[in-house]
Amino acid sequence: MPQLGLPRVHYAATDSTNERARQLAAGGAPHGTLVTAASQTAGRGRQGRVWTAPAGTSLLCSVVLRETTALLPLVVGVAAADALASLGYDPKLKWPNDVHLDGRKVAGILAEGRPAEGWAVAGIGINVAVRVNDLPTELQETAASLELQPAEVETVLGILLMALEARLGDPEEVVLEAFRERDALLGREVSWSGGVGVAGGIDASGRLIVSSDGSTVLLDAGEVHLGTI
Repeated sequence: MPQLGLPRVHYAATDSTNERARQLAAGGAPHGTLVTAASQTAGRGRQGRVWTAPAGTSLLCSVVLRETTALLPLVVGVAAADALASLGYDPKLKWPNDVHLDGRKVAGILAEGRPAEGWAVAGIGINVAVRVNDLPTELQETAASLELQPAEVETVLGILLMALEARLGDPEEVVLEAFRERDALLGREVSWSGGVGVAGGIDASGRLIVSSDGSTVLLDAGEVHLGTI
């Protein structure tokens, strides 16, 4: 598999690295094409949220993938966790695609694609050098940071790309087991738009297993919260 990260397009500022990568992918960009930015004006997370970070303090990147999997959000999350673990942190994975440190979000994943056209985009945002007190007030209670220096964003990028390339080559069962080892929701009460239950891990398709009112519910998408809403 060609090395991830080449060719690379870098922006001092852009609306969204995922949007730029989607355009490149639709135009025929090769597997591994990387889009990075020092800042985003419309960075997107799941459920249409905006990814907020002071310029130069976060790793903001999107990778074009021509060889992908239905488990891509989990694969990318596990790779991000691998990268942080190699730096000495103890990351946990909040299904389907957030990375946490001590219960707070340090990284988010947004995987998008058009399988019929043969491409996907893996967007990754990591708070590398963010100072949590510099974030909007509503994020200060839930956000985490690696608390490194801005110059180390590139170092984290290199480690992340190596981890992602390795995980893309793993069998699905290996990725699922790696996710389970870092599952932040296992055994905890969770809520979603359809109810409340206790998370019981993920199944072979990457769906979240929830025990709710004596029944087993399988969630394959959507927002999940710890505790009741």
